[in-house]
Amino acid sequence: MGGAVSAGEDNDELIDNLKEAQYIRTELVEQAFRAIDRADYYLEEFKENAYKDLAWKHGNIHLSAPCIYSEVMEALDLQPGLSFLNLGSGTGYLSSMVGLILGPFGVNHGVELHSDVIEYAKQKLDFFIRTSDSFDKFDFCEPSFVTGNCLEISPDCSQYDRVYCGAGVQKEHEEYMKSLLKVGGILVMPLEEKPCHSESGKSRLVQLPPLAVRSLQDLARIAIRGTIKKVIRQETVSSGGNGLKNTPRAKRRRVRRRRMETIVFLDKEVFASRISSPSDDNSCEDLEEEQREEDRAPPPDAKPARPVNFLREKVLSLPLPDPLKYYLLYYREK
Repeated sequence: MGGAVSAGEDNDELIDNLKEAQYIRTELVEQAFRAIDRADYYLEEFKENAYKDLAWKHGNIHLSAPCIYSEVMEALDLQPGLSFLNLGSGTGYLSSMVGLILGPFGVNHGVELHSDVIEYAKQKLDFFIRTSDSFDKFDFCEPSFVTGNCLEISPDCSQYDRVYCGAGVQKEHEEYMKSLLKVGGILVMPLEEKPCHSESGKSRLVQLPPLAVRSLQDLARIAIRGTIKKVIRQETVSSGGNGLKNTPRAKRRRVRRRRMETIVFLDKEVFASRISSPSDDNSCEDLEEEQREEDRAPPPDAKPARPVNFLREKVLSLPLPDPLKYYLLYYREK
């Protein structure tokens, strides 16, 4: 499925197209989509198709089309602190975007049938945590993945605020899916499709991860990082910057104004004259401004400057022992 919007040259342009087509409608969802590059979840040899609005499958690895994920994210109505269960979690792409919205006090669990896909998802999650600047721009709820059949979850598991099932669910399993949901929660799933089956054919109850309580040390790290982010935002706002906010890319539309020729009729005689419009007075200035912008624009093959990770720079500048600095940075590589 997919093909609802035009392909993009990069992740930002794909999100622009999803917004224009009204698949992405809220700021939280837009920020999450921009923060994680879809291409990072593709195998290297298939990355050229990452920004097309198409599903991708290779062996057991599967990604739904961007228009599907954006509709799911909007339908879930995610908020910080909620609990989320992803049935058929796959590569972890959706779970990671959800984690950016849930924040450090949410719950983010995934169940995936294929063990090799679980390993792939863990690799991609580790790569995101170690290398992406978005990890420092957001308060992240790290997803936990378990292997198993989503129709065989232990009956004593906790219920969730939000549940998404990417695999097709037959009508007879609808009540089972609803039983995983808290009162007032939201369930998003496709109905009337072929259900999934376990690889071995044997029934085995899936034990979901426990709802762990964060340690005092971890809570202190979250609080310190939050305080530093507030300081950075205050400093950048006062200096006219945008701080840690992941600003959507703006596309400037150039408008060229036409010169207006006006003919005035006076009784039976024709009095031809050019009457200037207000825009004519600025037409030369507009052209000059456009020319200046083109002169300032970098050449097409020039690489854009890497964005600054303000949180990392601020932490590394603190008068603290190096082990404590690295702990505050979650021992990330960059």
